Amino acid sequence: MDNIKKIVTWARIKSPWILHFNTGACNACDIEIIAALTPRYDLERFGVILKGTPRHADVLVCSGPVTRQIKDRLVRIYEQMAEPKFVVAVGTCACSGGVFNGCYNVESGINEAIPVSAYIPGCPASPKAIIDGVVKLLTSLEGKEEKPKKEVANG
Repeated sequence: MDNIKKIVTWARIKSPWILHFNTGACNACDIEIIAALTPRYDLERFGVILKGTPRHADVLVCSGPVTRQIKDRLVRIYEQMAEPKFVVAVGTCACSGGVFNGCYNVESGINEAIPVSAYIPGCPASPKAIIDGVVKLLTSLEGKEEKPKKEVANG
């Protein structure tokens, strides 16, 4: 059973499938996320593939603050994702609500609705920062998977 878990973990780290979701952003971060997926930055070299459905995605990439209208949809999309699932908040608005925080229809950042695994600040966040954030998320997952194995081996 451990070998199957190792293979599944390796596959998730080497080929994360992402779902991009705009929760009410001004579209600047959306353009940067799409730019990171183009051949110029080539996020696919890390195995990242953009998917169109939450049922096939491992990582939910969100941009924009959480509005009252979108909060239920965001939670529903998050619940449709298979475990383990990760959320990346891209841009200042997704991290904290940004300039829209305090508006009548804005709740706050993504972490008010769903748990966030990585924050990528910036207004807008650059494609290089997005790539760096996704790579750091994946390397942190790789380290988390190895630590329990070492402790069991030493114990």
